[in-house]
Amino acid sequence: MTIQRPYTHALNRLKEAGLRPTRQRLALARFLFDAGHRHVTAEQLHSEAMAQHVKVSLATVYNTLHQFTDAGLIREIIVDSGRSYFDTNVAPHYHFYCEDDGSLVDIPADAVHLARIPNMPRGTELSSVDLVFRLRRQQERHAAA
Repeated sequence: MTIQRPYTHALNRLKEAGLRPTRQRLALARFLFDAGHRHVTAEQLHSEAMAQHVKVSLATVYNTLHQFTDAGLIREIIVDSGRSYFDTNVAPHYHFYCEDDGSLVDIPADAVHLARIPNMPRGTELSSVDLVFRLRRQQERHAAA
């Protein structure tokens, strides 16, 4: 019987991506990958790390998330100019973004059908499609008395 250490999954993910498993990368990878697919901001991940007494600066969290993105371990979802989420699900899919509470929800790729993709400039090819449907809660309309 092989006993698996708690960080084995994260360690293997980093090694497979060609990233050196530093203490901070390993800790952040565990927070990201040990809980299944999730969407997280850098600030949320930093808060999780601090709550678990992992000493890491917010700048290091940002740098690590971008390294993980470049290595293909996660995807960055930019919902507006000042807000990005990092998604551990790297399979093709899209998102609903609720502006009211900042939640991000996956949409399976086969649930969206694009009727036509415009002609791309000469010498380019399509590498991916990022599609975010922005939602807000409906306001109840009260009739004027």
